[in-house]
Amino acid sequence: MVPNLSEVQRVLEGLAPRGLAEPWDNPGLQVGDPDGRISGIVVSLDPTLAAVREASGRGAQLLITHHPLIFRPISSLDMGSFPGDVIGEAVRGGVSVVSLHTNLDSAEGGINDILAGLLDLRDVEVLEKKAGNGTAQQVIPAEANTETTGLGRVGNLPEPVPLTVMKTKVMEALGAKCPLRQIGGGRDMVRRVAVVGGAGGSLVAQAVERGADILVTGDVTYHQALEAVRLGLTVIDGGHFLTEHAAMRVFAERLKAVLVSGGWDVRVTYSEEERSPFDGGFM
Repeated sequence: MVPNLSEVQRVLEGLAPRGLAEPWDNPGLQVGDPDGRISGIVVSLDPTLAAVREASGRGAQLLITHHPLIFRPISSLDMGSFPGDVIGEAVRGGVSVVSLHTNLDSAEGGINDILAGLLDLRDVEVLEKKAGNGTAQQVIPAEANTETTGLGRVGNLPEPVPLTVMKTKVMEALGAKCPLRQIGGGRDMVRRVAVVGGAGGSLVAQAVERGADILVTGDVTYHQALEAVRLGLTVIDGGHFLTEHAAMRVFAERLKAVLVSGGWDVRVTYSEEERSPFDGGFM
């Protein structure tokens, strides 16, 4: 069976409930017709022109991204600048765009659980749990397990390893082609590891409180780095792109398996054109 967009969205809601998103976020449908049939999906980190064109060129009707295309209400649609250019390209190419952002970060089996798996962590726990009843702006789904949903993860390696070995393990897991930035000296041996995909420097204190020897994340600011050094925490800054790109590639395979098991006839592929903007951008 070939589903329509609404049916695919229901599958996505099961994987990453919108209620898990941060109050400031805007996940979900960005562009598209809920009744449109979806026989092909391309997954990428960012909703760029290149990603939309790749989806169209592959004959896909849906682009699923981590980062939303639209964050705030649009007062005018300028096709000559972002996000109007991407919206226009999507409409012309018949490509719907759906994002799974902080809801996928927090979801069980989402970005951070995937990162923990890539690093072979055991006894994984949520680094910062969400309040069970949510807030006025954030209603946590009733079916969500507050013990397994929230920001970041922390877990143990099968056995302690030297910091140098851990750095190599992180590079391989993220597909890094050059050494990653290290903050702080920390301990010579690493056993307990915290992971936060994307920008996770704000969780330095939480990582220390949970007994982490090291935090693997991206986009660490100067003052967050100072805090890590002061608290004696080693941080490996893999960059925003790599920490989420590696996880989204695994998520694409998981989505494919879920759709197949549900009897849906949909091709799911990960973007082969996406590059970090720090490595020459999206050509």
